[in-house]
Amino acid sequence: MIRVLVVDDEPFARQELISQLADAADIQILGQAANAIEALQQINERKPDVVFLDIQMPKVSGMELIGLLADPLPRIVFVTAFDDYAIQAFEEQAFDYLLKPVAPDRLAKTLDRLRQSLAPQPVRQLATPPTRLPVFVHNRVKLLPLEEIDFAYSDLGGVHLVSGSDHYHTQLTLKALEEQTPLIRCHRQYLVAPQALAELRLLEHQLAEILTPAGQAVPVSRRFLPDIKARLGLS
Repeated sequence: MIRVLVVDDEPFARQELISQLADAADIQILGQAANAIEALQQINERKPDVVFLDIQMPKVSGMELIGLLADPLPRIVFVTAFDDYAIQAFEEQAFDYLLKPVAPDRLAKTLDRLRQSLAPQPVRQLATPPTRLPVFVHNRVKLLPLEEIDFAYSDLGGVHLVSGSDHYHTQLTLKALEEQTPLIRCHRQYLVAPQALAELRLLEHQLAEILTPAGQAVPVSRRFLPDIKARLGLS
């Protein structure tokens, strides 16, 4: 849900905007304010994601209100009857602006932009893919190069990374390893490195196991067998 506060000294304009926003299923109206002082208190207490803010208000304008807010700021969408104020709004780093009377199609575009802006970003978009993973060796932390890892698995003791015949404990989860590294899911409790797919041994009941270059056996469940076979060029 996108949590919204509407601030406007004109009751009709305020209610009209609230009415339009209420039509969107993912918008939650936290409240409304008739002036900047009321708005300041509600922003500090309720911490909205977005404030639809009238620019021209008595005593303290919408522009002046922005200077009174502490970081992190909510997204600010200025609402104005004058184009000149819209230009100034962007100079004040507003997220967007709407001209009164607010047109439904223009508001819809603003809401779409807000949804994209407020949506969580996948980790791959936020961080550089890792090339080394932290593992524990006795009471030390070692950074294990990703290309040296044959497979990963989880058991009651946690998550482990295997390199050759060496087993290392890590605090990373299998889900994080699957999402942030090239390791491939082959079993509910196992991930395997592409370079470790040396041999596939088919077993009974549509099960299989991968033999790594170091001779380790990694189980493959029925669910993930088609993907593993496809990666090896098998039908």
